[in-house]
Amino acid sequence: MSNHIPSQLQPYVQLVEFLGSVMGNQCEVVLHDVRNIENSIVAIKNSHISNRKVGGSLTDLALKILKNKSYVEKDYLVNYSGKTHEGKIVRSSTFFIKDDSGNVVGLLCFNMDLSKMVETRNLLDSLINGVFDVSSNGLDLNGRVPCDIENPIEDFHTSIEELTTSIILKTLSETNIPPDRMSADEKIDVVKQLNEKGVFLIKGAVSEVALYLKTSEATVYRYLNKLDTKQQNGRFSNEQPV
Repeated sequence: MSNHIPSQLQPYVQLVEFLGSVMGNQCEVVLHDVRNIENSIVAIKNSHISNRKVGGSLTDLALKILKNKSYVEKDYLVNYSGKTHEGKIVRSSTFFIKDDSGNVVGLLCFNMDLSKMVETRNLLDSLINGVFDVSSNGLDLNGRVPCDIENPIEDFHTSIEELTTSIILKTLSETNIPPDRMSADEKIDVVKQLNEKGVFLIKGAVSEVALYLKTSEATVYRYLNKLDTKQQNGRFSNEQPV
């Protein structure tokens, strides 16, 4: 497998093994090659936390970072909440591996399983405060207001198909309108949201979106072209004369 790993990421492969051993079996360490979205995972240690493996795909958050180019002015993202396919709550951090031009080529990710710690803390809270119905979602990140554990910003999936379906269904659930009752403008808005989340970076996503929106692939492409034209017009209108 190492023969397929880009040279820029090769030094990080041993680092994954090392850091995973140092951090212990409650911390998953993952190396992603972002140039291969569908099979981005090239190294992973303590994979039992998310049950992913080498050859797995990027996460929804990683897609959004690539789409929005959030890495251009930042080098890393730390201490955000995530949720595994099995429902485990993890505290995650991601380091952006960049080339000489500043383009991101890989992601080095840490996912700390907090499930047992949260259970222990809630048990202590119940004993100290006499409260026995403390929510297991009462987790403080960064020592501040609890991160929105009920709605983690990142989900882990075991396949690219599962990831695509999850993002589409989550986006549709936020509209509260069945696709067969949506107007064209409402469907365009859904496509806009999915595009912002990086869904269309995934091969075959257009056909999946068309299926769930109960429309044709050609219509989805037309929506995307319309959004792209609108974005370009808006960009030009905001430019100042030189």
